[in-house]
Amino acid sequence: MFIKIIFSYILGFLRVSIEGYYIERFINICKNKKVTIWNLKRNSNISLMLNVRINEFKEVCKIAKKTGCKIKIKNKKGMPFLLHRYKKRKIFLILLLFVLIIIGLSSNFVWNVDISIEDNQELANIRENIESAGLKTGVLKSKIDTKEIINKIRLEREDVAWIGIELKGTNAIVKVVKADEKPEIVDESEYCNIVADKTGIITKISAQEGTANVKVGDTVKAGDVLINGWMEGKFTGVRYVHSKGEIEAKVWYTKSKKIPYTLTEIQNTGNEENKYRIKFGNFEINFPKKYSKFEIYDTIETESKIKLFSDFYLPISIVKTTYKEQEEIQKNYTVEEAKNVGIKELEEELEKEIENKDNIVNKNINTYEQEDGVLVYVTYEVLENIGTNEKIVF
Repeated sequence: MFIKIIFSYILGFLRVSIEGYYIERFINICKNKKVTIWNLKRNSNISLMLNVRINEFKEVCKIAKKTGCKIKIKNKKGMPFLLHRYKKRKIFLILLLFVLIIIGLSSNFVWNVDISIEDNQELANIRENIESAGLKTGVLKSKIDTKEIINKIRLEREDVAWIGIELKGTNAIVKVVKADEKPEIVDESEYCNIVADKTGIITKISAQEGTANVKVGDTVKAGDVLINGWMEGKFTGVRYVHSKGEIEAKVWYTKSKKIPYTLTEIQNTGNEENKYRIKFGNFEINFPKKYSKFEIYDTIETESKIKLFSDFYLPISIVKTTYKEQEEIQKNYTVEEAKNVGIKELEEELEKEIENKDNIVNKNINTYEQEDGVLVYVTYEVLENIGTNEKIVF
């Protein structure tokens, strides 16, 4: 389709408006008769704008008449009209023809790889994996085996549940579904102990299957056996089981931070400057000087690829570099202010780590005044289930 449209530029085309109550019927007849129409834009229920080749305009007029639609030429575009307009500008026409040939040749390559992950999740290094599998910018579309690339990614990455690749124009659309992370589960038929996954003090233990190895008040560390995967009877002797039980413990989350009395912060002033450059593959052209006039600044770089249509990208991109001016602001804290800042920051960090804040039973805060600042320690005591299954290996 894109090749046809490029040839339409060379042969010339018309931008026309269609008005009538049977626009859908008009479009269907055009498709059935294989009339090339593109860039359709609906203005209302009875009005439509579209492009059509010069040599197919008569056929479109017949279809419009058949469906009771009015047709009107809005614009004339393409090589024939440009030749007529610029017939004395030979160099311009030669350059234009050269550009059209380049565009035609570039349509055989992939110039953009668009990767989207379901629910906007993140998959580390997924683009690198896709590129190493054979799908990257500058590759001939005829050399891309989508099934082979999909198989390579699925074999390399266990965190990918599904991947699909679609080639449209010079754009490769890659859709990825991330696999759900499943905890390792020990089968019910397997013998296992219950071990601690954190350090803490036991506050409750109830062994439903197996033999309790600790009691309330004991201090345990990660890896200690809490419930043994065996039971002993007077007449049955020792028999192994799949341990089951509930173990609750008091665990601690601690963070520390030093807050200096004098702190230098970086803030944006609101002043910005933009610089642009053009990229042709690995080749770049810088328009102004590369560096900013600001002494302190933050840099944000965005790259916009040039495209003719929604999925027809060219091997050209515009890179915009935004320099945001910054300044150093000095803050001075009293002892109490430094303590409050440190406590607030540490509490926010700790509460992000604790899944259930209702299980927090105590909070300890310790501060130590020093010459140049205050050292702050915040500790949360939390009640949590710390038991996890561990298979018994004989």
